[in-house]
Amino acid sequence: MIFISRSLIPEPVKIELMSTNSNGASFYVTTPIFYVNDAPHIGHAYTEAAADVLARWHRQRGEDSFLLTGTDEHGEKVLRTAAANKVSPKDWTDKLVHDAWLPLLETIDIDNQDFIRTTEERHEVNVQKFMQKLYDSGFIYQGSFKGAYCVGCEEYKNKADLVDGTGEFEGQDVCAIHSKPVEQLEENNYFFKLSEFEQPLLDFYEQNPNFIQPESAKNEVVSFVRRGLEDLSISRSKEKFDWGIDIPWDDSHITYVWFDALLNYITAIGYGQDEAEFEKRWPATVQIVGKDILRFHAVIWPAMLMAAEIKPPQQIFGHGWLLVGGEKMSKSKLTGIAPNQITDIFGSDAFRYYFMSAIAFGSDGSFSWEDLSARYQAELANGFGNLASRSLAMVRKYFDGVIPTPSDYTEIDKQVIKVALDAVTNSDRAMDEVAIHEAINSVWTLVDELNGYITSQEPWVLAKDEANRARLETVLYVCSEGLRVLSVLLAPVIPKATAKLWAALTEGKLGELAVQPLSEAGNWGQLLPGITVSELEVLFPRIEAETAS
Repeated sequence: MIFISRSLIPEPVKIELMSTNSNGASFYVTTPIFYVNDAPHIGHAYTEAAADVLARWHRQRGEDSFLLTGTDEHGEKVLRTAAANKVSPKDWTDKLVHDAWLPLLETIDIDNQDFIRTTEERHEVNVQKFMQKLYDSGFIYQGSFKGAYCVGCEEYKNKADLVDGTGEFEGQDVCAIHSKPVEQLEENNYFFKLSEFEQPLLDFYEQNPNFIQPESAKNEVVSFVRRGLEDLSISRSKEKFDWGIDIPWDDSHITYVWFDALLNYITAIGYGQDEAEFEKRWPATVQIVGKDILRFHAVIWPAMLMAAEIKPPQQIFGHGWLLVGGEKMSKSKLTGIAPNQITDIFGSDAFRYYFMSAIAFGSDGSFSWEDLSARYQAELANGFGNLASRSLAMVRKYFDGVIPTPSDYTEIDKQVIKVALDAVTNSDRAMDEVAIHEAINSVWTLVDELNGYITSQEPWVLAKDEANRARLETVLYVCSEGLRVLSVLLAPVIPKATAKLWAALTEGKLGELAVQPLSEAGNWGQLLPGITVSELEVLFPRIEAETAS
């Protein structure tokens, strides 16, 4: 419950949004910035991989694609963790970022354009500029409050957010997410007038129906806002703790960690110091968040921007949780799995493919080693990897490695060509809807079609009779050209394997894979007869069952 002295609240201020110029060829995607109180688990890597696939896809479209990720390093949770490890919070965050969070990006092959830390000067200085603007505009005032606070969430909780404790916490109110007791706090703080944005937010949601996705997430947020918004405490007294950014007009207070952290999305692209870059990038195209932090991003964040006369992002997409044994991934509950535990066995491509294809993006999904191993073997090793290796091996065996010239296409050949074109169209449409799993499934129709095509056409039988030479040439050209299409479409998802295949398939004659336009991938006949293919190493080596368990 929040108690506020109304005499301290300024008169309402008119809200007008600044018109920012959005470059139609720009794509700006963000991940949340992650707390550095511990090392990352596969839940964090799942979010990173999704944002990276989107960024790579749009870059391959020819867009100016920019991926931002980073770390949230202020707040009481980080301070307590550092103290428990007997180091300063700065030393703690420096070590974790260097030893765990930056290596994560290499582990799962993330091609980010920036990595922001909230302890950087470029962030701290411009957070203060933003807050001063809101204070000068009358959106921030001083008041007092008393309420329940979850250190794990760094959030004040309403009664509806709490559950009865069990075990050692029996008889206590605990956070529904962290299952740990909340703390009762009473302070004199600064408040953001979030309540004034209740109707502006509802109007914005109605005018921008795709702002919050998926639909279930939007319904949750709209329902939450309609129940009424309370003003938000955005500072903590230094008498309580001092690990944060000073309030610019009152250095006896520091900024509430979420108010600080949300601003990374604009401080990283020039807000307050490089307006040209900021105008170029903002508003963000899509911001990927976990559903547990959806309200911060879909309610508080756009309200903050409205108050500063800045347009909200184009879309907030709340993905589901990764579940292990039916529970949300969590280090504290011993369900956290380090990404390298998977990549050390299966590789980064398999990690990316599995989590992006096996789980409907936007829904919860369960992880198991058995499912990962089965999909790796069936879909990557046997499905795609074997298709690539045997197709190129037959070109090398029957045509001395030279891509043959096709003759007239039969109906079955034309069916492959149609499936390839549909795969391009359907996957591109799905990516626009942030339905990454559907996009991959659309691409995989071509993998399945080509495997069926080889089985039905039996090129090894055709090769036994010189009279079938022309047909053999056509069949292996169709297989090779199909692999070209797959290389382009799958490059954003499995970049290492597709780079190897592209190099073996094209002899460098078609240019770099990264610059192949996705929209033109289905234009048949780009692979030139006469190109010499090279030997292809095994893309997805077989893994012994006991090793993968």
